[in-house]
Amino acid sequence: MSNKGGVQRLLLVEDDVKLAGLIANFLGQHGFEVLLEERGDRALARFERERPDLVLLDLMLPGLDGLAVCRELRRLHPEVPLLMLTARDALADQVLGLESGADDYVIKPVEPMLLLARLRALLRRGAVAAPPAPAPLRLLGGALRLCAARREAHLAEQPLLLSTQEFEMLWALGQRAGQVLSRDELLQALRGLEFDGLDRSVDLCISRLRRKLGDTARTPALIKTVWGRGYLLVP
Repeated sequence: MSNKGGVQRLLLVEDDVKLAGLIANFLGQHGFEVLLEERGDRALARFERERPDLVLLDLMLPGLDGLAVCRELRRLHPEVPLLMLTARDALADQVLGLESGADDYVIKPVEPMLLLARLRALLRRGAVAAPPAPAPLRLLGGALRLCAARREAHLAEQPLLLSTQEFEMLWALGQRAGQVLSRDELLQALRGLEFDGLDRSVDLCISRLRRKLGDTARTPALIKTVWGRGYLLVP
């Protein structure tokens, strides 16, 4: 990652020129160097060329849609923080974006301060702390191994392809395996924000993790729901 002189480089992939200009101007006033790209089919090459610190990606793009760009970026660069822009109140779009590997989403029309807070939260989560690095976690009888230093997860010796958000969620649950974590505690671990009773990102992330762990949707055995309290990972 670049991050020269404390300036974070952000690749904004947005075909609405006016909106892109407004976002770039606002973020530029708050310590970001914004790289603009209008087409999805050019976004991957632009990322490889520029290597930004994070990506802000629109869902609907010419050439290649945002979901396809997101999936390919996540496959090639699982560590890069990625925030997706979705249509207003389109829950299906939000779910698709998170399922494709986005770490978070912001709903259009964009609220500038919320966007800034989400981006800064992603950067805080993605920052690799100096040593000492946490020791790898071995859970589920040793079948599940989590390494925070390399941000890797393996289940039965097979690698799990997890987004930044999914890894952070699993790491938070794993560190306190056998204990119930509330949605507020999990949201704090993910974004540093308080749960307002409406944010569904925790539940959506848990759902994705269950599928990747091979947990059953109706009767999950690994990540259990404790109604009215939160979630726990079986030790």
